[in-house]
Amino acid sequence: MIIGTVKEVKNNEFRVGLTPSSVKEYIHHGHSVLVEKNAGINSGFSDEDYVLAGATIISKAKEVWDSSDMIVKVKEPLESEFGYLREGLLLYTYLHLAANEALTQALILSKTQSIAYETIELEDGSLPCLKPMSEVAGRLGAIEGAKYLEKPFGGSGVLISGVPGVDQAKATIIGAGVVGENALKMLVGLGAKVTILDINLKKLTYLDDIYGNRIQTLYSSSDNIERAVKDSDLVIGAVLLPGAKAPKLIKRAYYKDMRPGSVIVDVAIDQGGSTEVSKATYHDHPTYVVDGIIHYSVANMPGAVPRTSTIALNNATLKYGLMIADLGLYAAMSNSIPLRKGVNIYDGQCSCQGVCEAFDLPLLEL
Repeated sequence: MIIGTVKEVKNNEFRVGLTPSSVKEYIHHGHSVLVEKNAGINSGFSDEDYVLAGATIISKAKEVWDSSDMIVKVKEPLESEFGYLREGLLLYTYLHLAANEALTQALILSKTQSIAYETIELEDGSLPCLKPMSEVAGRLGAIEGAKYLEKPFGGSGVLISGVPGVDQAKATIIGAGVVGENALKMLVGLGAKVTILDINLKKLTYLDDIYGNRIQTLYSSSDNIERAVKDSDLVIGAVLLPGAKAPKLIKRAYYKDMRPGSVIVDVAIDQGGSTEVSKATYHDHPTYVVDGIIHYSVANMPGAVPRTSTIALNNATLKYGLMIADLGLYAAMSNSIPLRKGVNIYDGQCSCQGVCEAFDLPLLEL
């Protein structure tokens, strides 16, 4: 199979779909790899690195798309890339289709076989290809939230850790999954006063056992969310419904009781966001203000640390990419239930329940 990776065109996206190490693995399995010129430069990988790994460098993205059996990316194709989609092409990347009807229709109409990293799901419900970027996003969310509390960035001027004799910042994390747990780790380390909410009491018990009286755990009811948000300097929205739109748990009505300059980091923005005013931003203009509250909602947060993120992503996605390349998609799906759950569009039909529900599409059972 011919595997291709191209330079990401999303605003300020610096990751790349394949590392030179992954290229070596595909070639070791008997495949060939095409890499667009300078695709990996922002992640610290030169064209020479890819050549030494056995790849062929191609000057134009279109040629990579047209010549490849499978394209391995990081982010979903943008409208400028829709023309490259075609019947039979395998697209292996993050898709987040439930928040993107235009891309969903483009993939259906082109009959591009579309495998989404974020819906590959193991028997225990964990998402192995989403996990590393959720880890990065959770940790970055705490760092960025602390930064935007600073007055030069428009924040309320609260130091996340406080100092002796002065209260530390109050932070609320909504969702105790991978994002929430990693945000918690960072915020506790930074010295914040942290409340974390979830509907999974088993997870809350685990976190309470680990952190003890250094944190407050609460069941994620609307009343508890409202009280915690209103009392917070920093709120991190970290709720995930795999493949589906994020619930709007942070209400605009809460803002009037928050301190002006407080910060909401909306890590759920890839799936539509967790506030009633959610909109995606980019690293060059990462925030917007509503009713005096700063919203940080960069849809590709891990792109800010591309070398760490690219390597972590490849560690997780390579296994399934090799499975597809070695066996073909149909046989790979037959052999791997987790991979089968990752297939969102198959032969021009929607095969992911969350996406189908978002756009009222018939579900193809695989």
